[in-house]
Amino acid sequence: MANVKLIKNGTVVTASDTYTADVLIEGETIKAIGIGLEAPEAETIDASGLYVFPGGIDPHTHLDMPFGGTVTADDFETGTIAAAFGGTTTIIDFCLTDKGKPLANSLQKWHAKSADKAAIDYSFHLMIGEINDEVLAELPQIVAEEGITSFKVFMAYKNVFQADDGTLYRTMLTAKELGAMVMVHAENGDVIDFLVAKALAEGHTEPIYHALTRPSALEGEATGRAAKLAGLTGARLYVVHVTCAEAVKAIAEAREQGFDVWGETCPQYLMLDQSYLGLPGFEGAKYVWSPPLREESHQSVLWNALRTGQLQTIGSDQCSFNYAGQKELGLGDFSKIPNGGPTIEDRFSILFSEGAAKGRITLNQFVDIVSTRNAKLFGLFPRKGTIAVGSDADIVLFDPAAERTISEATHHMNVDYSAFEGLKITGVPVSVLSRGEFVIRDKAFVGSAGAGRFIKREPYTKPDSASPSGKEAVQL
Repeated sequence: MANVKLIKNGTVVTASDTYTADVLIEGETIKAIGIGLEAPEAETIDASGLYVFPGGIDPHTHLDMPFGGTVTADDFETGTIAAAFGGTTTIIDFCLTDKGKPLANSLQKWHAKSADKAAIDYSFHLMIGEINDEVLAELPQIVAEEGITSFKVFMAYKNVFQADDGTLYRTMLTAKELGAMVMVHAENGDVIDFLVAKALAEGHTEPIYHALTRPSALEGEATGRAAKLAGLTGARLYVVHVTCAEAVKAIAEAREQGFDVWGETCPQYLMLDQSYLGLPGFEGAKYVWSPPLREESHQSVLWNALRTGQLQTIGSDQCSFNYAGQKELGLGDFSKIPNGGPTIEDRFSILFSEGAAKGRITLNQFVDIVSTRNAKLFGLFPRKGTIAVGSDADIVLFDPAAERTISEATHHMNVDYSAFEGLKITGVPVSVLSRGEFVIRDKAFVGSAGAGRFIKREPYTKPDSASPSGKEAVQL
């Protein structure tokens, strides 16, 4: 039989278990897991001293995305290759839509961007910028036939992406009927728009004012507003890129009330703080994300929220722009700095090194946060997100003792700086398999552009039991 592989002597780690076992792969799937497995026809891979993790699932990427008069530096080829080097085997990218045009047009555009370029598997979230009869007529087919089961609503970027509360509310009602997830970028865009205009009128043009015009209270307010609408409609809500204590509190309070609300944070908010935006000259532009980096005190809140289950996932929010020529579009006007940074390659390792290796979270929590929970929330489980018989053979062979220093000089993203330049981390992906085939082998890329497949996802069915506490008792 073609493509039979036997991973021997590794330590298998899932969201619930850690044990020594062999893993037999036949074709694209895991055929058997056990001790002393034999398969004479198999290629044997010695994983002694390595963790055998399920491939990472990154629920939040922006590849080949237009923004602010430019396009992200990483497309579906460079972005997914970098993701694979970092231990990620599936991404979910955001498909932007145009008001007044069929949603299907935007989906076709995103399929064209990705089909012959993605080196790993992928899916899409669909942006909802307006709700009308035409949109409502398209959504059932998009869920049932296209397998896209998550809708993104922006509460910020006024006059660009921002939707009003009526659109968010009606999207939630529709999503509940269809078994889809509603995702929000939670910031109060109306107030931010006022604060940005005021700062510029007063002559404040430096990158630090990107943070000062987007205070954390406005993220907390928008998160609470979205959570209340989710409670009112009974919809399922996922808050992307949570950065601050106020938003964590709003999510925790909503979950205590039994609302179906979930939260994601990102490596940059765990590791970097607002001071980076105040670096000399224009250097701070490298660190412009929305929501912005916060004061350092918020980092411990985010780590604690991951540990206790108040936040459940980590996404990269990969949205890379070169410093030269792209970030520099905002010279003299911080509001014109393209928002986003390069993170897709380092999400997995930073969470391991700073989280599991330092005892902030357990090893099993690491797997849950970086992979399994995303698979469950977004309709990919058990096909992806775990190591189990019948699951896709998306596997990361990971050396927990190896060390590396993150640097632009050695990363694989198509961008001229690293947001985490000089950060020393423990734990390195050695080899990565996607559906049973090596994409990364011995830290070298051996895959191919276009090998990744678009994955149709399943609608959501509410579990029989759920804990409002946000602890591990919550099962999906």
